[in-house]
Order: sequence, then structure tokens, then C-alpha cells
Amino acid sequence: MRGENRVRNMLALTGALLLVQPAVAWAQAAPPRAPARPAVRALPATDGMVRSYVAQKKAPGMVVIVGGPDWTSAHAAGRVATDANAASANVDTLWRVYSMTKPITGMAAMMLVEDGKLKLDQPISDFIPGFKSMKVLTDPDKSLASRPATTPITVRHLLTHTAGLGYSIVTKGPLLKEYERLGIVPAAVNAQAEVAMAQARPKSLEEFANRVATLPLIAEPGTKWSYSIGLDVLGRVIEVASGMSFERFLQTRMFGPLGMTSTYWTVPAAQKGRLVTNYAWAGDNLVPVDPGATSVWLSPPSFPYGGAGLVMSAADYDRFLHMLQNGGTLNGKRVMKPATVALGMSNLLPAGVTFGGVDGATGGQAGPKMGFGAGGSVYLETLPGRPGKGTYGWGGAAGTVAFVDPVRQVRGTLMVNYFPADKWPLRDDLVKALASDLAGPVR
Repeated sequence: MRGENRVRNMLALTGALLLVQPAVAWAQAAPPRAPARPAVRALPATDGMVRSYVAQKKAPGMVVIVGGPDWTSAHAAGRVATDANAASANVDTLWRVYSMTKPITGMAAMMLVEDGKLKLDQPISDFIPGFKSMKVLTDPDKSLASRPATTPITVRHLLTHTAGLGYSIVTKGPLLKEYERLGIVPAAVNAQAEVAMAQARPKSLEEFANRVATLPLIAEPGTKWSYSIGLDVLGRVIEVASGMSFERFLQTRMFGPLGMTSTYWTVPAAQKGRLVTNYAWAGDNLVPVDPGATSVWLSPPSFPYGGAGLVMSAADYDRFLHMLQNGGTLNGKRVMKPATVALGMSNLLPAGVTFGGVDGATGGQAGPKMGFGAGGSVYLETLPGRPGKGTYGWGGAAGTVAFVDPVRQVRGTLMVNYFPADKWPLRDDLVKALASDLAGPVR
């Protein structure tokens, strides 16, 4: 499904532009040796790919950062918009990362697991009482008829999209209408769409979670993987468990210590010149969806969307990934224990539940034998030409990609700014470029 009809359908879903998929696949390469001093690794094929995409007008701008524990290689081309006088894209340019917010929320929850304030298999009704007695739809396509759930929703279920919660982008039938009626659409598209969405949407995470708790589930908790608002609800669990707002917790425990100074729920007016314009492809034409100068992200959201709400620079997302790659430490500051990072990047799916990937239009492609961790997918085996076993990551609806491969000790962040994510074979092209580059020596 491509072209103008596809773009119209995506935009009509308003909150639907946030689906993602797992970490990028790539070629097999040995982990780089830890050098005595920081190394510079030349990635000519990756650099050429970035420049080629912009030169061929496949993207207005692109930034890629790839790194090992002791080396980083950054590549940028193009501009923040198609305008001839727009600023050049660079590692500090601001991008809508949409569902790449999910791993950040997931790892925030893992911090509370480390603190002993959350348990993976703890019912979330301990924090949000409304979830104590949930119901499950008996005929989701036709009615809201339901039966009592026999299993409580747990923290693990929220982390892995197995809670039985819906999403406006995948839910259908009468339940979708209820989600829309109650404003259960935790995402922003542009200022025009926000006028209508904000009227229906809850004004706080507490109200959002309480409204979600009144609605039936699409499946018994712990029995099915279905992309969901689980990470958004988890934001409220984090608030209650930590005793502080979701935004403050992230700022205090993650963003501040890691030096993530270009990560925003609301972009300050003084920084709007760094914000890219977001586009949608209509055939072979780019149509502005959310201009940087008037972006919806210049105004505060109804509440912080833990599943799709952050605007970030590539440099900041790289800091987050670098921390994971280092087992919870960056620049001498530890924010998580190595065991906590390893647990969050492991397969946390309930017994008997599998993850088969999501459609490429959402920002990714299915990979072989994948599981699911704390807000991101996890590869369960190492194969030639694919990510190493344990590769953890997720992407965003506007084409962004993020991953950490613990086998080959490589992390990567890719930023672009268009819908749908699979207009071009960006992931496959990056795979080929990295396959070439990572076979070479560090120098």
C-alpha cells in the first residue's frame, strides 16, 4: 500500500504514526578490540549511503551515528527541510523519534526494578487500582461483549506488549471507537490534528491510565503479542512507583546523568531552528506534515507520551544506546547495573508467547527468531547478515532506527523525517553499507 491513498490513510489515523519495528540487520563482524585510547573508525560505505540518499532526494536530511564501546563514527547530509535556506542536518538536529521513545520508557521501568520498587511480574493494579478487575472481549470485531480476565496485567506485560491493550493503529471494530471517544491516542501528528485530539484526550497520565482501565482487553493478559499503548500506561506506573512525575524521573535518573540535553517533550522556542520538518510521501512527492517552525512539539502535550512523545538529537539517542552498550555506565556515571541492562535487553516475553515482527511501513521488518525485551525487540540467534544474538532496539514511524548489538559490540542510531518508513529500502541499504564497513579495521 503506497502512494497518496496510503499517506491519506496513515494521516487519517491521527495517532497512528508511531508504529515501529526492531533493530536494523547487518553483516557479521568481529567485535572491535578495545584500544588504549579512543579510536576513529572510518565507515566510507555508510557515509556514502547517507550522502546518496540526500543527493537522490530520497530524504531531505539524514544523520547516522555508529559506535563501539570506544569509538564513534557520525555521518550527516542534507537539511532539516527541503527549503534551500534550511539549516544543515547534523548530530544536534532535533528529530521526532516517535516509538523510539519506548525503549527509554522501558529502561526507566527497569531502573525501578533494580531499586526494588517494581517487580516484573507484579500486577499493575498495585499502582493503578482501576486495573484490578479487567475484562476481555469475546468478539472483538463485532461488539464490546466481554468476560472477566483470569490473569492480572503485570509490569512484564506492559513492557512486552502482551497486556491485551489496544492501539489506535491496530485496534479495530467497536473498541477502536471507544479508544477514540475517550481520547486514548497518546501521540501527536501536527498542530492542526492536535486541535481535535486534545479536546478528547485526557489531561494527565493519571487520567489517561484510569480511562484505559475502564476498557476491555483484546486478549487475556500474557497470551498474545499485540502492539499497544502498554509503554504509555507504564509511564503512570513509573510515576506512582517512583513518587515523582514521569518527566522528572527520566530527567533525574537518565537524561541529566547521561548529558542528554537535547531531549524534549516540548521543544523550546529558542531551539525550533534545530527541529526538522516532518514529511509524508505522496507518490514521489514530499508533502510537509509538521513544519519545524510551527510544529506541534513547540507546545506542551496533553501528558508525556511514554510510547511516542520524545523529540531528540541523534547525539542524545546515541548517549542512551552507548550507556546500554557499556552495561549502564557512560562517561564515568552509572545509571543502571550491568545485570539490569542485560535483563532489560533479554527476551522478557511470557512463556508460550512469540513475537513475529510488524509491517515494514511502521519503521521496520521482521527478523528471524525474535523475542521482546523492555520496550524493544531482541534477536534470539546470530545468523550471517543479521544482527547478533541479543541485539536490542526499536524504531520510529518517521523512519528512525536504533539498535545495540552486544555480540559485535556495535550500536547505531539513524534519523530521517518522513512517512511511511518503508518508502525506500533504507534498512537494507544500511545493512549493506555496514556489512562493508565493519569488515575493515579500526584506525
